[in-house]
Amino acid sequence: MPRFNRTSIPPHPNMARAWTRDKEQASSAEDQIPETPPEGVEIYTDDNPPPGPIFNYWCQRYSLFTRYDEGVWITRSGWFEVTPEKVARKIADHVLHSPVETVLDVFCGIGGNAIQFALSPSCKRVIAVDKDQTAIDCARHNARIYGVLDKIEFIVDDVFRLIEERDPRLAADAVFMSPPWGGPSYRNFGVFDLDALEPYSGAHLVEQAQKISPNFALYLPRTSDLNQIAKMVPGPRVQAIHYCVRQRSKALTVYAGCLSKV
Repeated sequence: MPRFNRTSIPPHPNMARAWTRDKEQASSAEDQIPETPPEGVEIYTDDNPPPGPIFNYWCQRYSLFTRYDEGVWITRSGWFEVTPEKVARKIADHVLHSPVETVLDVFCGIGGNAIQFALSPSCKRVIAVDKDQTAIDCARHNARIYGVLDKIEFIVDDVFRLIEERDPRLAADAVFMSPPWGGPSYRNFGVFDLDALEPYSGAHLVEQAQKISPNFALYLPRTSDLNQIAKMVPGPRVQAIHYCVRQRSKALTVYAGCLSKV
């Protein structure tokens, strides 16, 4: 069982080779961005605020994307799912303060984490996967706003199918997973059972991540069971960090392999 301690762990010897996209590939990525927001993506302003539950998230829009006013695209689910920019930057700093140069973002959504990984000078390549075409369209557009489109390869597909097929495009030094949490019901639990994650349990996520790399990070509900995490994650050490926004924990990120700094 892993222990939460303060002993460092050496990097894994089989790090994937870093890869840099050339200008032709970057131009191809530009061509894949729609000229207008995809269906279902609304641009909200002070004169046109969002209705219902999105309104509270829209009020925090600059914590989600500091460059929101430059035309960031957010899907309806993206408002609830995207990692706040400061938190995403902290995660990127942690992941890339290691021998990691290439990151696989398994549930990239509208690109919040992928963009921050790509902004790091230490990052040479991000592979961002999501099976939602609209989310990928938004992520590409948002990456262009932040000037990192040339460092991210976007893939529209079921990532677990690609993992089972050993798709070579997924080769990476580290894996980042921000999985669906099964809706806001996770807030009702004092201690969240990771087997209750929907549609992918915590154990399934760990199993799949290790097929790519022993170095992985999981972005989980803040009340996730630490004892369960310790049993679930292999190896002698695992690190869990709470990231806070406005002095309140936003989420818990679990680091394994060379990403564990303890």
